[in-house]
Amino acid sequence: MYGMVLESVQHFIQEEFGEEVWRQVCQIIDCRHNTFKTHQIYPDTLMPDIAAALSAITGKSFDWCMSFFGNCFVRFFSNFGYDKMIRATGRYFCDFLQSIDNIHLQMRFTYPKMKSPSMQLTEVDDDGAVMVYRSGRTGFSKYLMGQLTQVGREFYNLNVKCSVIESQNDINGGIAGPIKLSHEPLTVIVKYRLDFDNREYMAKRVNVVAHPTQQILPKINIDVFLDLFPFTVLLNRNMVITSAGEKIVDTWILHNQGKNPQNFIGSHLMDIFKCRRPKDIKITWDQIIQMHSVLFEFELMRTGRNQAAYDALMDHNLEDEVKEVLNSSEENLLNVDQKEEIDPLTGRRKISHGSKAILLKGQMFHLKDIDSLIYLCSPLIENLDELHGIGLFLNDLNPHGLSRELVMAGWQHCSKLEIMFEKEEQRSDELEKSLELADSWKRQGDELLYSMIPRTIAERMRNGEEAICQSFEEVSVIFIEVMNIYAGDTNDIRDAMTAVTTLNTVFSAFDEEIISPFVYKVETVGMVYMAVSGAPDINPLHAQHAGDFALRVVRKVKALQIPDLAIRVGINSGPVVAGVVGLKVPRYCLFGDTVNTASRMESSSDPYKIQLSNYTAKKVREAGYKIESRGHVTVKGKGEMETFWLLDEPNNEKK
Repeated sequence: MYGMVLESVQHFIQEEFGEEVWRQVCQIIDCRHNTFKTHQIYPDTLMPDIAAALSAITGKSFDWCMSFFGNCFVRFFSNFGYDKMIRATGRYFCDFLQSIDNIHLQMRFTYPKMKSPSMQLTEVDDDGAVMVYRSGRTGFSKYLMGQLTQVGREFYNLNVKCSVIESQNDINGGIAGPIKLSHEPLTVIVKYRLDFDNREYMAKRVNVVAHPTQQILPKINIDVFLDLFPFTVLLNRNMVITSAGEKIVDTWILHNQGKNPQNFIGSHLMDIFKCRRPKDIKITWDQIIQMHSVLFEFELMRTGRNQAAYDALMDHNLEDEVKEVLNSSEENLLNVDQKEEIDPLTGRRKISHGSKAILLKGQMFHLKDIDSLIYLCSPLIENLDELHGIGLFLNDLNPHGLSRELVMAGWQHCSKLEIMFEKEEQRSDELEKSLELADSWKRQGDELLYSMIPRTIAERMRNGEEAICQSFEEVSVIFIEVMNIYAGDTNDIRDAMTAVTTLNTVFSAFDEEIISPFVYKVETVGMVYMAVSGAPDINPLHAQHAGDFALRVVRKVKALQIPDLAIRVGINSGPVVAGVVGLKVPRYCLFGDTVNTASRMESSSDPYKIQLSNYTAKKVREAGYKIESRGHVTVKGKGEMETFWLLDEPNNEKK
């Protein structure tokens, strides 16, 4: 799948649902593509994955999302000028439906690796049409429905209603039906009913009559067609080849050394050719007669070189003209199949075996006078290299039309296009690397921002809310002070560096015990570490989580076994007001008497002790925590307060 299809999906998801939804979609499917390159190939499963993720986020159905993507593509490709091509396909919507396969064939020059589906009209009436869709991809039937309805609305001013009549092997959104057009289980076949106002098209189709001058034209010998179209095949009702142009017979001989050239005439079409487009259809008279406007693409099958059979064939009593053709073909085959090339690995010359298969493209017409089908076709060749690869020359191509001019133009512009594509790919790679680097810087900036300000608050500030202030009915504030780490009256730089290193070790140990969103680190001031539970994320179990954090911190500092170092902890619960303060280095701060009391609980605590206020002790006691009354303590600014020691978690027996 080419990137242009996914570009349309990304663009309209961001436009219709917002950038945040697109980021969520990418996170769900683990999509690491910031942008999609128009001419780069991506996995076919990527679009259904995006649809499933968008469905999960928005609540829309998977089928709706795929249909929405089809709408998006039609709206998006106008940026590339493809809307002009759609408008030029025909005057009526049915003209467009009959030309879809032809449009895909023309697109192969721009997107050579495109795996396009095949679509044919099978019925038309005043109220719409019936179309059969065939594809090797599953899950895209609703995507096509979105495209068809949008094309009808945008280019033909029609309100098209599309529904599935029958389907086969359509995994996502399909229904099981009785259609049996293919024996390959992986081929998706869907039969659609398109309802729209088709009366004008039907009136034109029914009322067109032959001009009187056409009725008096003399009959033309079939040999005239074969001379005008050297790549031509004539078929009877059994799809058996009854006649053929000179060049197509020569080409078949060239690619099938060892087979009797006289066997070409009288063979069944599918014994000589393999149908490439339309996909998975039965090559029968009744089927082909309904597809007069479809471009058929056949691959000429070949057996390869068989020298023994070829020599034996040359011993037979064939006409001299046939032998001359065989000799000429053998010479051409040797020139093509055994041409010398340079091996890029060894630098030596190597011999290339096997020529490229030839593809023929053209239409099937019914010749009523002789009751036969004629396949008017020409080789599908893009440049001189491909022409040589299938063993043909310019004078072998149809003298009329633009076949020779297209081959020469393709050769002349190929090198320029390759250089342009290489430059564009290089620029695209550089842009993608720049975007990845920008994303990396953004992630680092976000991590730094979220270390200073809670994520939810930071997102609100990004949305333009200047004054971020919240009140919380009840939180638990924790203060921890590191003791005996630095004597303030010393001027020794080595002591100061040791103190900083030790303090960093201890505070880093505290940070490891922070479990978001249960406990949030507020700040550190000097030797004091401050945290809170219940803000900025409301937490009904704030007292328990604050107690758990304090107990883990005490155990961890003891395990560090730093000489002379100790900590003391204080916890208090109550209402607070929180907000972001500052412009240069903004900080998330807590205000209120609850914070002051928690600080007093810490300053009046003992080494390796956790002191709780009366209210906090009551809450953790109810949760089963082990506490012990300390009695009444004189607290600065508060007077006498009854406090408690937090000893252990509930049901935790010490070893």
